[in-house]
Amino acid sequence: MLDRTISVAPMMGCTDRHFRYLLRMISPHALLYTEMVVTGALIHGNAGQFLAHEKDGPCALQLGGSNPSDLATCARMAEDAGYQEVNLNVGCPSDRVQYGSIGACLMAEPALVGDCLATMRDAVRIPVTVKSRIGIDDHDDYEYFHRFIETVQAAGTDVFIVHARKAILRGLSPRENRQIPPLKYDFVYRAQADFPAATFVLNGGIDNVETALTELSRVDGVMLGRAPYANPWLLADLEQALHGTAYPTNTDRLRILAEYRNYVDAEIAKGENFKHMGRHLLGYFTGYPGARAFRRYLSEHMFKNTAPASLIDDALLASGLVRSDSQLPTGT
Repeated sequence: MLDRTISVAPMMGCTDRHFRYLLRMISPHALLYTEMVVTGALIHGNAGQFLAHEKDGPCALQLGGSNPSDLATCARMAEDAGYQEVNLNVGCPSDRVQYGSIGACLMAEPALVGDCLATMRDAVRIPVTVKSRIGIDDHDDYEYFHRFIETVQAAGTDVFIVHARKAILRGLSPRENRQIPPLKYDFVYRAQADFPAATFVLNGGIDNVETALTELSRVDGVMLGRAPYANPWLLADLEQALHGTAYPTNTDRLRILAEYRNYVDAEIAKGENFKHMGRHLLGYFTGYPGARAFRRYLSEHMFKNTAPASLIDDALLASGLVRSDSQLPTGT
């Protein structure tokens, strides 16, 4: 059974395989999620590219789609690729998903969501879960959310990851949809009481250890989003609070960075561009003297097509985070 106590949300442009590789070295226990992958990209595109991952388990692949057969096909692909869970996106409010009638649009069609999840569940042995909002547009009272959970649970799904805001499909950007609709944690508390056989993971507005621990006293799990992307060491704080893991020292931070540098070097040798991996380091030293200079140096140099992995070392030296070549960490 997967540990859902702490998870990191699927975030477009953020939780790619490179960032997950980095996070896994920081947090052994967090359940990680991929960016949303639409079914058409897997079925008709370069599936290997979208399914690639390395040393990031436990990890769930999130799918965007509304055709039960296509979703079942992609769920099997996720299982075959070694993912530990497959998740259906019923919460993304972007124009892209509205055009395809997927994501948050599906909040208006709970019976279809149930059909999709049931077909996926019948196709694989790994868990099939759903990530939703609490409502959509004017369908935003608790009774509507209750009926949604009731319908989907009746179709056989028992894990609900809930961003505790409604989605507003017209008039708000995806970023505004993450901030403007008010958080209603009480909807999730009530649902957990009303559906005791189900598991509820709370998402939205959880950006520090204190909030995470408080909410864990009320719900089965919490999912963090932008906060660990801006400062991945928040996960180390949670590891210490929940599992008694020793907090990483400066030496540990540099050692992990050295291993990531080795990973970057190997990926560049395969044809990957540094910028796709270097951008995940911009928050690596958040709160440390020299962090801004480290971030600035990377930002100024990582977009060159020929940028090497040693750019990480150059950024450390330029920022004063290490003071000489002899202090640069050596990867394993």
